[in-house]
Amino acid sequence: MNVSHATVHPVEEFPITDAGGGGGGDGGGGGNPPRLRMKDVQGMPGTPGGLALRACQFLFAAAAVCVMATTSDFPSVTAFSYLVAAAGLQSFWSLSLAIIDIYALLVRRSLQNYRIVSLFTIGDGITSTLTFAAACASAGITVLIDNDLGVCGQNHCIEFETATGMAFISWFIALPSFLLNFWSLASR
Repeated sequence: MNVSHATVHPVEEFPITDAGGGGGGDGGGGGNPPRLRMKDVQGMPGTPGGLALRACQFLFAAAAVCVMATTSDFPSVTAFSYLVAAAGLQSFWSLSLAIIDIYALLVRRSLQNYRIVSLFTIGDGITSTLTFAAACASAGITVLIDNDLGVCGQNHCIEFETATGMAFISWFIALPSFLLNFWSLASR
């Protein structure tokens, strides 16, 4: 079958094809068309754009965890504890994939392997869903404390709102990574 194969190979080297059409070592007559390779779209794994997305995801998720952890009363609210757990998972996942992206860029390897992209897609989908749910839950509690109960003077509303905003930004940056990986899987 003359289609792209999901293999990891150096970016500079393209598969060698027989330009002559007369029954070389390929077992068939009539020249085979060259093997196709999907273009590395910026934002996909192993590209500088993908590394930038991962770094931003990590920074905003880590900022959400740090800001929320500076408050003394966040463990008393389940939604805030959930935000810390989800943003912590998001930061760990993003940092891990950023390290893989750095490696792929340094050794000039393409990460367009079906299994690798499937793993990235599933991981991005899970972490972005958890981060979004945690940010929504925390936003609801923050609005309840600030607007409905009016007890912001007794709580750390500014920190809660900042951590929630950072989690939303981290989710918003994680969404393109998930969609690009999903698109990559669908176009195979």
